[in-house]
Amino acid sequence: MAAAVGGPPAPQSEPPRPELGRDKAATAAHLKAALSRPDNRAGAEELQALLERVLSAERPLARAEGGGEAAGGGGGGGGPGAEEEALEWCKCLLAGGGGYDEFCAAVRAYDPAALCGLVWTANFVAYRCRTCGISPCMSLCAECFHQGDHTGHDFNMFRSQAGGACDCGDSNVMRESGFCKRHQIKSSSNIPCVPKDLLMMSEFVLPRFIFCLIQYLREGYNEPVDVPSEKDLHKVLQLLGPQISFLEDLTKMGGAMRSVLTQVLTNQQNYKDLSSGLGENACAKKSHEKYLIALKGSGLAFPEDKLTCGMQDQAAGTSSLAVAGFAGATGTSGQVDSSDEEDQDGGQGVGKRKRVKLSSSVKDQSIMDVLKHKSFLEELLFWTIKYEFPQKMVTFLLNMLPDQDYKIAFTKTFVQHYAFIMKTLKKSHESDTMSNRIVHISVQLFSNEELARQVTEECQLLDIMVTVLLYMMESCLIKSELQDEENSLHVVVNCGEALLKNNTYWPLVSDFINILSHQSVAKKFLEDHGLLVTWMNFVSFFQGMNLNKRELNEHVEFESQTYYAAFAAELEACAQPMWGLLSHCKIRETQEYTRNVVRYCLEALQDWFDAINFVDEPAPNQVTFHLPLHRYYAMFLSKAVKCQELDLDSILPDQEMLMKLMIHPLQIQASLSEIHSNMWVRNGLQIKGQAMTYVQSHFCNSMIDPDIYLLQVCASRLDPDYFISSVFERFKVVDLLTMASQHQNTILDSEHERSMLEGALTFLVILLSLRLHLGMTDDEILRAEMVAQLCMNDRTHSSLLDLIPENPNPKSGIIPGSYSFESVLSAVADFKAPVFEPGGSMQQGMYTPKAEVWDKEFDPVMVILRTVYRRDVQSAMDRYTAFLKQSGKFPGNPWPPYKKRTPLHPSYKGLMRLLHCKTLHIVLFTLLYKILMDHQNLSEHVLCMVLYLIELGLENSPEEEPDEEEPVGGQERCHDSWFPGSNLVSNMRHFINYVRVRVPETAPEVKREPPASTSSDSFASTQNSGTAQVFSLVAERRKKFQEIINRNSGEANQVVRPKTSNKWSAPGSTPQLTTAILEIKESILSLLIKLHHKLSGKQNSYYPPWLDDLEILIQPEIPKYCHGDGMTAVERILLKAALQSRLNKRIIEEICRKVTPPVPPKKTSSTEKKTLDKEERRQKARERQQKLLAEFASRQKSFMETAMDVDSPETDIAMEIVTPEQQVSEAVYDCVICGQSGPSSEERPTGLVVLLQASSVLGQCRNTTEPKKLPTTEEEQIYPWDTCAAVHDVRLSLLQRFFKDSSCLQAVSIGWEGGVYVQTCGHTLHIDCHKSYMESLRNDQVLQGFSVEKGEFTCPLCRQFANSVLPCYPGNNVENSLWQCHSNKSMQELIKEVEELQEQLGIFPVSISSETNLSKEMESVMKDIKSTTQKKYTDYSKTPGSPDNDFLFMYSVARTNLELELIHRGGNLCSGGASTAGKRSCLNQLFHVLAMHMRLYSIDSAYNPWKKLTQLMQDMNSQLCNEEQPEVPVLYRDVSSLLLIQILTMPQPLHKEHFTCIVKVLFTLLYTQALAALSVKCSEEDRLAWKDLGTLKKNTCSAEKSWEVLLSLVISELSKGKLYLEGETEELGMVNPIAWSPDSIERYLQQFCLPFLRIASLLQHHLFGGDLPSCQEEEEFTVLASCLGLLPSFSQTTHPFTSASCLDWPVPAFDIIPQWCFEVTSFSERHAEQVKVLLIQESKWDLPHLLQLPENYNTIFQYYHRKTCSVCTKVPKDPAVCLVCGTFVCLKGLCCKQQSYCECVLHSQNCGAGTGIFLLINASVIIIIRGHRFCLWGSVYLDAHGEEDRDLRRGKPLYICKERYKVLEQQWVSHTFDHINKRWGPHYNGL
Repeated sequence: MAAAVGGPPAPQSEPPRPELGRDKAATAAHLKAALSRPDNRAGAEELQALLERVLSAERPLARAEGGGEAAGGGGGGGGPGAEEEALEWCKCLLAGGGGYDEFCAAVRAYDPAALCGLVWTANFVAYRCRTCGISPCMSLCAECFHQGDHTGHDFNMFRSQAGGACDCGDSNVMRESGFCKRHQIKSSSNIPCVPKDLLMMSEFVLPRFIFCLIQYLREGYNEPVDVPSEKDLHKVLQLLGPQISFLEDLTKMGGAMRSVLTQVLTNQQNYKDLSSGLGENACAKKSHEKYLIALKGSGLAFPEDKLTCGMQDQAAGTSSLAVAGFAGATGTSGQVDSSDEEDQDGGQGVGKRKRVKLSSSVKDQSIMDVLKHKSFLEELLFWTIKYEFPQKMVTFLLNMLPDQDYKIAFTKTFVQHYAFIMKTLKKSHESDTMSNRIVHISVQLFSNEELARQVTEECQLLDIMVTVLLYMMESCLIKSELQDEENSLHVVVNCGEALLKNNTYWPLVSDFINILSHQSVAKKFLEDHGLLVTWMNFVSFFQGMNLNKRELNEHVEFESQTYYAAFAAELEACAQPMWGLLSHCKIRETQEYTRNVVRYCLEALQDWFDAINFVDEPAPNQVTFHLPLHRYYAMFLSKAVKCQELDLDSILPDQEMLMKLMIHPLQIQASLSEIHSNMWVRNGLQIKGQAMTYVQSHFCNSMIDPDIYLLQVCASRLDPDYFISSVFERFKVVDLLTMASQHQNTILDSEHERSMLEGALTFLVILLSLRLHLGMTDDEILRAEMVAQLCMNDRTHSSLLDLIPENPNPKSGIIPGSYSFESVLSAVADFKAPVFEPGGSMQQGMYTPKAEVWDKEFDPVMVILRTVYRRDVQSAMDRYTAFLKQSGKFPGNPWPPYKKRTPLHPSYKGLMRLLHCKTLHIVLFTLLYKILMDHQNLSEHVLCMVLYLIELGLENSPEEEPDEEEPVGGQERCHDSWFPGSNLVSNMRHFINYVRVRVPETAPEVKREPPASTSSDSFASTQNSGTAQVFSLVAERRKKFQEIINRNSGEANQVVRPKTSNKWSAPGSTPQLTTAILEIKESILSLLIKLHHKLSGKQNSYYPPWLDDLEILIQPEIPKYCHGDGMTAVERILLKAALQSRLNKRIIEEICRKVTPPVPPKKTSSTEKKTLDKEERRQKARERQQKLLAEFASRQKSFMETAMDVDSPETDIAMEIVTPEQQVSEAVYDCVICGQSGPSSEERPTGLVVLLQASSVLGQCRNTTEPKKLPTTEEEQIYPWDTCAAVHDVRLSLLQRFFKDSSCLQAVSIGWEGGVYVQTCGHTLHIDCHKSYMESLRNDQVLQGFSVEKGEFTCPLCRQFANSVLPCYPGNNVENSLWQCHSNKSMQELIKEVEELQEQLGIFPVSISSETNLSKEMESVMKDIKSTTQKKYTDYSKTPGSPDNDFLFMYSVARTNLELELIHRGGNLCSGGASTAGKRSCLNQLFHVLAMHMRLYSIDSAYNPWKKLTQLMQDMNSQLCNEEQPEVPVLYRDVSSLLLIQILTMPQPLHKEHFTCIVKVLFTLLYTQALAALSVKCSEEDRLAWKDLGTLKKNTCSAEKSWEVLLSLVISELSKGKLYLEGETEELGMVNPIAWSPDSIERYLQQFCLPFLRIASLLQHHLFGGDLPSCQEEEEFTVLASCLGLLPSFSQTTHPFTSASCLDWPVPAFDIIPQWCFEVTSFSERHAEQVKVLLIQESKWDLPHLLQLPENYNTIFQYYHRKTCSVCTKVPKDPAVCLVCGTFVCLKGLCCKQQSYCECVLHSQNCGAGTGIFLLINASVIIIIRGHRFCLWGSVYLDAHGEEDRDLRRGKPLYICKERYKVLEQQWVSHTFDHINKRWGPHYNGL
């Protein structure tokens, strides 16, 4: 069979000529046949030989290196076609002689498509549905997502960062309910078996092909002498592009082909045979050698890096990193060698620290160094890594994943190469790209739990990962300087290294986190003691990193930013794996795991304390925020108690260890306070950055929360006196806690004392009231967090999601947006829909706390804990105050409310002992006393916290109150200490009489004699008067510590170093201290009552409430006491104290009975007084300054409000030209620069500040009210031919075809597109002042948002954007009343006068002909106006540069401004009133400028339209014949244009009567045009009927004012020509066949005339003043007609009004109408088909609108984000669409650039004459281009919570916000983009 086709097989020596495709096919068919025979050896050999030749490996590289000749005969000589040739051969062979496409189709038929598996690269748009996902990494391609049903699910769209693959159909990763329609059916059952011969050739050809590919890769890689130049690698990859693409195409053929490829890639025999490099082929040998070199180079190139950490020693205690002092497992010590390699960042001081190399323990090197390749797949992956993961290779390898066998083989291969990947990544220059590609692969493999479990069991995945991570971090270790710098044996990572700075480790860490999210894998990890030891070692590398040392002398020179790296590393490398592990320790059965972790964690901590040589005192002035070991320990403890019911004490260490554990977290809390007290300012801003990051929402639950919890645990188990004294010592405020009014603090400056004391007390309050880990449920926590955030500020939904610390591990269950989140949110907050403020600032939808939340749940403690900025606490208090004022609960300044706490978990009951220890009571007593006595450095905040602590103590008092009645001698028993017991309730009433204090000798206390009752002996108690108490916190603490240590270990005595720094007993250290004894005689209760008096400012203000109302004691929860200030708090506390014990109640009553003596006057020494005064003065000055600033701000605001009402053109403005009274002869202007006022003169003209802008808004009007939609499918397209601009263009070009050019240019107006719009803010300035102002702007170096070169500036007064100055014409603003008087001249006289005035054209008033400043300015502003728009919008004549052009342009500017004003008024004049933003109109000044220029052009009197309108021509025929191109017939002329031409060519100022005359004359023409248009529109029968009817009425008296008569006249005149004969039939189709009734005709005529009447009325209003009357829509015509003086003044008679009654014919109608019609009929002789079109003028235009947008943004996004650009046919990177006309453009695309303009800028010029409004598809944001500037406007699409989603980051569904879109449209129509949007920048034509 084969022979029949291809002839006899060619002998080997002479291969078939490969030139002809037919030959290839024949050869292929022949080979296929040969191979199908049972004995196919010969065929196989023949095929081998052919492939050898075709796929010769040297070809492409030989070419790449410039070697011209190709090896092998049949390649076509190594030309560029060689590789294509090879590919062609392969395709032919695979298809076995058939067509390749048919072959592909045949293979596809056997595809059991159960999985989608579509692979995408970065920036692809995919979806993630949390409702359907099992793995958090689940993702779907858009197609599968839209095909599945996800309504109501929690999904979002996202832009892939690293690439990914679609999981549809994979039930390991997502729930089946979410599969799309294609992948729901498990279709494998009904797919037939693949016929053997279909893929037979593939099995032979592909191994050779893949081997060939591998050879290329080997050839191309040169083991670097230094670093392989990336160029070479890229070159090789580019050459291989087609080959890899070919493989990729094969994978897309579906399952059948994939399984062949899998077979080929994993078959070890094939690999052995082909690649071993044996055999005679020199080329193969060479490539094998290269491969071996590369292999060596990878694993063993850097011997000093060789460091292995085997996991195999399971000896539980030993660490695989044996550094002396860690565990002493091996004798090697950590050598520190100054490594030879240069540190990358040598200059930065960070890099200068010596790196530490850890000695290798002699372990199994296999994980790190051994690679053996047994199959093509393994070597392919090896080269993929070597070449740093080229995108195409990655995609090919991933495309194969739907094949299950391949998936397993590939995953194992990937794991086997894991260490090698890490080494390559570390050396890579492009680590970012490479990281993304690695994760792209690994996330596909490790998200699948089944697969991860299998690899963990079979390939030691966990061992490999942990080892690789450890090895990676070991390359950047340095010696830790924490605590004992010299002798420290601890090593930490160096955060300045590139590895940490650039986050290079994240792919590996993210893989680790990913596999730990699978329960089966995590369990293996938690059971494996060796792994846990190693992991704790890894974590300890981060313990104490990025140490901060406080700068005490000068400011640090270089602020290192390494802290970013440190926080990121702790979060990603330590905390996230921890959360992953915690998520599997949720139930009792997992207790064992927790015990394991806690055990090894404690061991690691013990090792750490030993390594840094820590005993009991932290080194001063240093702090590290990174204690991951402490946090692991804390979080596992918390989990154990909360979920696993473990007994806390069973997993806690001894007391000594607890003391050590609490030191560093406490140090952090104290340092936070120091940082906020500005004690670290010399360390730069970065230290503040660290303090903020530590509490910031993404970090707080992995950092500050565990720290506080650990401190709570320590506090609950340690001696409370010891703990409290430690706290005050850490916060350095011990010295402050003395009864003396003066003291010395040796470690703290006095300006920091107050804030440090506040810090210490606040910390105690947080420690005692926070219940996050002490018994709150998850929902309560969520609620508390939410309330705290909402109390600080109203929040948007997304910022709330972001601010609420969620458990970072996605599998934790509390996912953002989850059910619980939404339900809690709706319970605590109200939604405020987005509102608009008239400054253009757009609000988002916000959530605000409900009233009852403020009332009951506002918790200042939680707010303080969660605020990143201190101002947020103040903001929360302000909002709380406002709420209380509003709801009438409390009028004054309230104190933070006291909130009841959730009950403590029993394990932590010990925490409350802190509140009942003498040390704390002494501190509270001392502080109360000091506050009462007004000692310095105390604040209301301190008092607030003191009261809070007392109240906490009363709320949590131990149950048993000591026996009520104490024996009288009780007080004698307690002379060793201040208080009798430790219970706060009883201690509150205990009186303290004398206290012995150490004070400086200058203190006032010394001067008094000690009372006789006390001997000067320190402890001699004489009578029952009590003892003078002495108390030292530090001594107390030392004592306790000593006891504990002694209890713990006998020999630890040597450890405790004697402390000399004990300031209390140090002999002679401060000689000026002396002892004094103070008489106190107070108890806490009495102090509280006196404080109440002090706060209220009244004597005896406190009266026990229960004396009046016993009820109070029965139900104490009285709302009256919930909110209030300090007095309320004191009352509440006293009430609680009385409730707790009868004795207290009695004592309170007693104290109140004794009339309190007045508080003693302050005995302050003069120095102290000075400092106090100074403080007070400073405080007052500060308050004054605040007040002034606030006042200033409000004044400025009110000014801005009056000056900037730019948003709504209707409103008036506060400061503008004062409209002069009618009598004033000359207008007076104020110059806003020099402030002088006066008239505008010829010599020193004044000008209006104006903004000139080209506008095409008018051109966008359409003649239908049907809105234009933005196209979102291929079918919908927008055609621009129904816009106003298009219609006018067509009309002008039609006229120009048939009529004389100069006459055409006066028959229409231009400016519908690119017309110049002039607007002003209403402020005036002298033109010379303006010039100097511009000069100063030019010299101003500040970057402005505008370009001074282009003449742009902002109004000096209101800062509105402007670019020109419009000179004010000397004389009155509004024409003088002189012209207003009605003269009784007849119509004929006026017509004559108008004609004469026009004749004087060339004669100017003297002033203008001579060059004055004014005329110069007028010329220059005219130049500005012309240059505002583009040339194409001003040149319409056939002869370029003709004066007709300028003439046309000038009157069209007036037309444009009038038409735009009409549009701003809503398209009609019904609303009346002054012009828009009345006095800010500059039309009057504009007319003067235009008129002056128009009068430079004379109209030849023969052609003056005025004559045609007011006189009968003698000889009509002659006039037509003598010119080849006639003038435009009057009936075709645009009447509004004629009006402007007439007005602007008259000498100014114009008499009102002349104006009225012109309007009357033009109205007759207009009316005739209307009748003519009407006659064309109605049918033949109608015409005949009307014609007859009119003839009947012709002889009545008012025939000229009856439309019937006139209509019949027009019809009969026009029917003389060929006008009505043409195409009757299609004509009827065009006109809706309505029956024309007299009413409808009247309506039509009025509608036809209205646009002209509106323009004329506006013009009259601007020229002569006078308000426009307002009216109903139906009477607009009559009102305007009478306003213009068209309506005869006689009283309205009974018969109905007709428009014809306004006519006032200058020449009898029966004479002039035939004359006008004759022009048309004679034209119709020659061009009958155009006549009608020109007669029917479109009069009714709808207001301009932007395109209508679809409800859902997804509709736009899906259609446009993959749409190709029509210009460059590529899919743009940043697609945008114009909202005015719907054009699709490439934003910033260089592809569509023309003459250095990018497409958007170009389009904005063509579509909007320089204004463009574009929707950026990928960002959902709108940008505005205005001339050379652009700004981001915002988005009109909001999500369900009323928020924008810029750049679609959140990817939630977005819906149109109609109000916003309206605002955008309104700004477009009113041309106020420049004024309302503030952030403009230049776009340099690059958009």
